[in-house]
Amino acid sequence: MNTIKQISDLTGISVRMLHYYDKIGLLKPSAVTEANYRLYDDEALETLQQILFLKELDVPLKSMKEIMDSPRHDKLQALREQKELLMLKRDRLNELIDLIEGKMKAGDHMSFKEFDMSEYFDALKTFKQEHADQVIQYYGSVEEFEKNFEGMKSKELEIANMAIKEFGSIEKYTDAMKNNLEHLPEIMDNYQTIQANAEFYIAQLNQLTEHLVSDLSKSPASVEIQAIVKEMDDMVKEQYKILGVTMGENHWGMMADLYLTKPEYIKINDKKYGKGTSKFLGEALKFYNENKK
Repeated sequence: MNTIKQISDLTGISVRMLHYYDKIGLLKPSAVTEANYRLYDDEALETLQQILFLKELDVPLKSMKEIMDSPRHDKLQALREQKELLMLKRDRLNELIDLIEGKMKAGDHMSFKEFDMSEYFDALKTFKQEHADQVIQYYGSVEEFEKNFEGMKSKELEIANMAIKEFGSIEKYTDAMKNNLEHLPEIMDNYQTIQANAEFYIAQLNQLTEHLVSDLSKSPASVEIQAIVKEMDDMVKEQYKILGVTMGENHWGMMADLYLTKPEYIKINDKKYGKGTSKFLGEALKFYNENKK
C-alpha cells in the first residue's frame, strides 16, 4: 500500500488533486486508516495511470469515469493503443523537426499558411472533449480516436493538399467536417443504410467503369464517354445525399489526379480493367470536372 503523499511524489499529482479525484469518485483510495489516511494499492495505481493518460488526451475529468467504467474499456487493449499513439506522436515530432530544419536552411521566405490545418484539428479536439460518449460509440475508445487523430496529423500536408484539391480551400474542408461532426449520429445511421446496399452500389459502379473503358480508342472528352461519367457523378452524389455529407466541388478533379499520378491507383486500375485504363479514366474525369456546369 502507498500513502497519498507517496502517490503524489511518484506521479507529480498534488495531494489536493488526489483528494478531488476521491471526492468526484474518479479515484477512490483502496483503504482508509483509523487516522483517516488514504492508502492506494497496485490496482489503484493502474487506475491512476489510465487517468493520467486520458488527461494527456485532453479528456475532461467528468468523462473519465464513464470511459473507464464502460464494459468496452479493455485495459490491455488501451495499453496497446497508448503505445501506438506514442509512436505516432514520436513520428510526428520527428517530421516537425525535419520541417523546421528545412525552413532554417531555406530561410524565412517559405510559407505554409495556405496549408494551415490548425482549425481543422482544433475542431476535432473540441469534439473529443465535448462528446466523449460519441467518440467511444463510434470509434471504440478515446485512445482509438486519438490514434486516428495523430495519424492524420502525421499526414497534415498530404491531407491539406487533398482538401484544397477536393473542396477548394482548407476553410471549406473544415466547415464540411464540422457539419459532419455536428450530425454524426444521423450520418452513422445513414451509413448503415448505405452498407446494407453496398454490394448493389459497387456492382453498378463497376459496370459503369467497365463501360467507360471498354474502348480506349475513343476520346475521353467525347459525348458518349462524358455521358457515362455523368451517370457515375449522379450515382456518387446520390450516395453522398443519403449519407448526409458534403461532396467537394472538385471531387472528380481530385479523383482524376489520383488516376493520373498515383502509382498505386494506376497499378490497381490497369490490372483490373487493362493497361492504360487508369490514364483514360483520369482524363475523362478531368475533362468532366473542368467542363461540368
